[in-house]
This record gives sequence, C-alpha cells and structure tokens, in this order.
Amino acid sequence: MAKYTKEDIFRMAQEENVKFIRLQFTDILGTIKNVEIPISQLEKALDNKMMFDGSSIEGFVRIEESDMYLYPDLDTWVIFPWTAGKGKVARLICDIYNPDGTPFEGDPRANLKRILKEMEELGFTNFNLGPEPEFFLFKLNEKEEPTLELNDNGGYFDLAPTDLGENCRRDIVLELEEMGFEIEASHHEVAPGQHEIDFKYADAITACDNIQTFKLVVKTIARKHGLHATFMPKPLFGVNGSGMHCNLSLFTGDKNAFFDPTGNLELSDTARHFIAGVLKHAPAFTAITNPTVNSYKRLVPGYEAPCYVAWSARNRSPLIRIPASRGLSTRVEVRSVDPSANPYLAMAALLKAGLDGIKNKLTPPAPVDRNIYVMSKEERLAEGIEDLPATLAQALDNLKSDEIIVSALGEHIFEHFVEAKEIEWDMFRTQVHPWEREQYMTMY
Repeated sequence: MAKYTKEDIFRMAQEENVKFIRLQFTDILGTIKNVEIPISQLEKALDNKMMFDGSSIEGFVRIEESDMYLYPDLDTWVIFPWTAGKGKVARLICDIYNPDGTPFEGDPRANLKRILKEMEELGFTNFNLGPEPEFFLFKLNEKEEPTLELNDNGGYFDLAPTDLGENCRRDIVLELEEMGFEIEASHHEVAPGQHEIDFKYADAITACDNIQTFKLVVKTIARKHGLHATFMPKPLFGVNGSGMHCNLSLFTGDKNAFFDPTGNLELSDTARHFIAGVLKHAPAFTAITNPTVNSYKRLVPGYEAPCYVAWSARNRSPLIRIPASRGLSTRVEVRSVDPSANPYLAMAALLKAGLDGIKNKLTPPAPVDRNIYVMSKEERLAEGIEDLPATLAQALDNLKSDEIIVSALGEHIFEHFVEAKEIEWDMFRTQVHPWEREQYMTMY
C-alpha cells in the first residue's frame, strides 16, 4: 500500500483536478457510509477536524451523544477513475473518534485494530488476509430496478458467449487495477450469473478496506452495464450461493508462522493451534461471518458451502481447508464466510478465535479427508464433526454464550449487533412468505 503525506494528497488532488472527497467509513452492519466534502474542505479533513452526526448511523451512538470526528487514513487516498469530467471524486477511509480524541469503540475498523494489538503482544507482526468475494449480476428493468433475470448461462470458468458478464467483469478489473489493486484471477463462478474476482492478499486492515472498496466498484461498474451486482449470499434457490473464502496467515517479521518444513503437512504448531481455535469458536463467530437470515440458505449441503465444523488439507466440504502452497504462501482457508459480512468484524472474530487456540495450545481434531456431505449423522458424530448453526437465531444464541467472540467485538458493538440481528430475525420469523401460501392456501 502506498504511503502518503498531507502534501502528497494536496498535490495529487490539484494535479488530477479532484473536486470532491468522500470521507468513508463502515457501520456495524457492514454498510459503507460517507460524508462528501468539496475540495475547499480537504485541509480541515486532513487535520482531523471534520465532524458528523453519529446518532444517524446504525449502531453508533444515541442522539444525546451524537458528535463524532472523522480521522482520515492518508494511505487510503484513491481517486475514482470513473468520475472524470468536470472534476474527479477521491476517497479517504476514516477511523471514528470521540470528541475527547479517543477511538470510538463502536467503529468496526478501530475494533479490528484493537484485536491486532493483542496479536502483536503475542509476538506476531502481521495478520494477512486474501479474500475471494463472489457476486451475482442481474439485469436492471426499464426503471433501473434489479430483476431476477440473469445476463448469462455460464458455469465455472466458462468463456463468452455463455459468459455474457465477461465485459462487465473485465471493466471492473480495469477500474480496480487503475486504483492500485493487484488482481490475481477473474472468472465465472459455478452458478449462472455468478462471478469471482480475486485480489492479492494484504494485512488485515488494508484487505478489509479493499473488500469495501471492491464492493463499491463492482456495484458502480455493473450499473454502467445495465446490471445490478449483489453480494447477497443466496439470491437464487437451487444453485450455489456466494461465499467469501478467507485465506489467513500469521507472520513474524518476514517469516510465515504457519509454515514448518518438518511438521506434518508442513504445518507449524502455531498453525495447528490457530486451526483448533477457529474450529472451537466457529459456532459462535458464524453470527458475524454469516450475519443475515439469507446467509443460512447458503450453508446447506450440496452447494459447496461448508456446513460442518472440520478441517482438511484436500477436501472442500469442511469449514477449513489448507491449500497446497507452502513456504510464505502457507495459509488457512476459512470457507464459511460470506460477502454480506462486515469484513472488519469478521476478521476480528476469526483472529480472536485463532489467537485463543494459540494462547491455550489447543489441539485440532484429525483432518477429515472424506466428503462430509455423504456421511450420515451417526458417522459425523463418530468423527466428532459438529454442525454449523442452521439459522441466524441459533447463531446468535451461540455468539451470546461465547465470551471469547463477544470480547472480539467489544461491549458496544456486541450489544448493538445482537440487537439489530434479533430484530432482523424476528421480522423474518413473523413474515408470511410465498412458499407458505403455495403450500397451505389450498391444502387447508
């Protein structure tokens, strides 16, 4: 990631004819928010003097304590390539601070930094994340509203003419590269209308920033193609849902702490403890990594999404897979995460779970190299394989009973997150759905 000074930003803004700056942050539910300012206010923003009303943001603060400050991270300066014309628009990602100059405990980005400090106290210098976000492209109608009509019938790694989203996907890649992303792969996914673009791993904060930027770019460029991009985990019944596999690794200096050439599978004890921690806390952190009612329509057998708590080096049905690469590329792939997750909260929870395994030297169970989908419940129980939560309500109950994952969120975020999600579940639970009318209207 580039390192910028205030002078660099002033110079680039002038050279590139930037007229507006979006001061961007993320609320507890993972929604990108921004305060847009004219270029005349840039100096004030860079001096951390830009205020906003926190009471209007989901899960931030009450009306009587609403004043919050935006502290821009200078290294997140990006000019949006598609805004050329009378004047370009740039972006700075911000941390949220209280009026007394302390970090706001309800800021998901600041919360992740808190857990990263715990990691550093254990002697690790970096927590790296390589995300693999998937999305669907649907056609817009004449009112520019999303439809359920897909724009292709392609399958995994298909090319045109079946992959009609290829041009849109290529334009997304070009825009991302112009913004400094290093794109590693771009391809059609398994389901019709489903796509994946993989970008190079980075430290956790940068990677989470990149995920949020990625979502914004994908949606913006898709609309220019008359399409709606959605990161909803399961928009269509009967096909694969969209995941966001997370490739995780811990580093000490320039050494990958997960790699040991003499260890079984060339994994270090640190890696095994980390895996054990993730497996132990999976039932609780699922509420954070899969935070919507719809998330649990994806976590069902038969569609490549994991629904069982297990790990393997060569099996894609468990929660955790260990990709074949070794050396600096040794990593743990957590396959349950979906793209509706707030990335900052998801990484805080996963890191906290892994660190708990390391601190307590937890031992993972034996890897499961069979296809878990075809195992009976009795066989799974015999192997000690636990199910992931089947509903958001079940996941929230698990979260509330796990002190480690609650502490990964902090009291403020935990309380507001659970409150919002219990309301979401209750709205879903009490709604009458079309399936019910199809089944029961004429039967009773």
